Amino acid sequence: MTDIKRPSRRGFLKTSALVGTTLAAPTFFTRGAYAQDFCNNPTGSTVKLGFNVPQTGAYAEEGKDELRAYQLAVKHLNGEGDGGMLNTMQPSMLKGNGILGKKVEYVTGDTQTKADAARSSARRMIEAEGVVMFSGGSSSSVAVAQQSLAQEVGVVFMCGLTHANDTTGKDRRRYGFRHFFNAYMSGQALGPVLAEFLGTDRRAYHLTADYNWGWTQEESIKDATEALGWETAELVKTPLGAGDFSQYITPVANSGADVLILNHYGNDMVNSLTQAVQFGLRDKSVNGKDFQVVVPLYSRLMAQGAGENVKGIFGTTNWNWSLQDPGSQAFVKAFGQEYGFPPSQAAHTCYCNTLLYANAVEMAGTFYPPEVIKMLEDFEFDGMGNGPTLYRGEDHQCFKDVLVVKGNENPTSAFDLLEIHKIVPRADVTYDSQIPQFAGELGPYEVEGGC
Repeated sequence: MTDIKRPSRRGFLKTSALVGTTLAAPTFFTRGAYAQDFCNNPTGSTVKLGFNVPQTGAYAEEGKDELRAYQLAVKHLNGEGDGGMLNTMQPSMLKGNGILGKKVEYVTGDTQTKADAARSSARRMIEAEGVVMFSGGSSSSVAVAQQSLAQEVGVVFMCGLTHANDTTGKDRRRYGFRHFFNAYMSGQALGPVLAEFLGTDRRAYHLTADYNWGWTQEESIKDATEALGWETAELVKTPLGAGDFSQYITPVANSGADVLILNHYGNDMVNSLTQAVQFGLRDKSVNGKDFQVVVPLYSRLMAQGAGENVKGIFGTTNWNWSLQDPGSQAFVKAFGQEYGFPPSQAAHTCYCNTLLYANAVEMAGTFYPPEVIKMLEDFEFDGMGNGPTLYRGEDHQCFKDVLVVKGNENPTSAFDLLEIHKIVPRADVTYDSQIPQFAGELGPYEVEGGC
């Protein structure tokens, strides 16, 4: 099979050219036929995608919004509804007539927020349902497990919510792509804000979800805060889905720490923050300072669950529905019309995943995974929120602006719970893909065996 070289997509978009400019569609050189078959090559009039989300477990609320977004993305790809981000994404070859003219269908699964269950559900989608791409999940251990399976069988996996450094670090895979930011980016974005508002003389106590996301989030925020001059009092691991965190929060009051950092997500963050407030930590004065709580990774769904307890608490988020760029607002409008409330960052990430995969297939002119992967690698685009975004080819991490947010002191609605404090430019959170905590290998384009 003779390779036809394609042009690089780096440089299609330049930040300075994106303001008030309509970009011409780029020309892509593709081939439409392949001499070999591949896993779940769609030969009929339809193509099937798999959406594997946490329908049970600690991150189930995120999973519900992920599934809503996937369903909306399928409608838009098939030409139904107002088109959402199909109208704003640049460059784009999506036409609203499915993918390569094939109507999009989908199947769903439950990851249970467990790596083994997620891998088993994904394998069923691939082997029994014939999906040509799968996506979803709200846990980094789940993402890493599914990404490994994707590489084994040769089916593209568009990661859902996964914030651990490992996903595009030591556990990166050629067949996996991440649209979400990561723990290192959270630390780099949040650190300067914490120094400005909380000072550089602080003692931090960490409660950390005991799996790969929690570990790398703890490491990243610890490194960032210690670089400011903070001391680390304790690093305490907690089980995923603990529910009752009182045994972990009680020792904080006598530790000499004046900041509690909650490296928790989903219902775990809701429960640990609520219990920390109930124990009176936010009313304490320690070391001559008002006691503070930090939530490095926020979501609007978590803020809703924790209610007034989030007021004034800093953290980071991947995206927020209050962004005013055309892509974000197009998505918010379409999602709101469909479901009656604004989307979460979980919904945004999974919606974008689906469109980006579909667009890569259109660019390649084929569903053949190696060619689709090559179209995503070093693909730079805009019109999907958070400014100009790059899918870096060497590790499949996406780079875009990061949001530092704070719990809104005076919300105007049940959804207006996080206010954007600072938009950190992507240049400030970009790093070398081979620094020690990220070094890894993607693996080959061509895989043996398949499904």
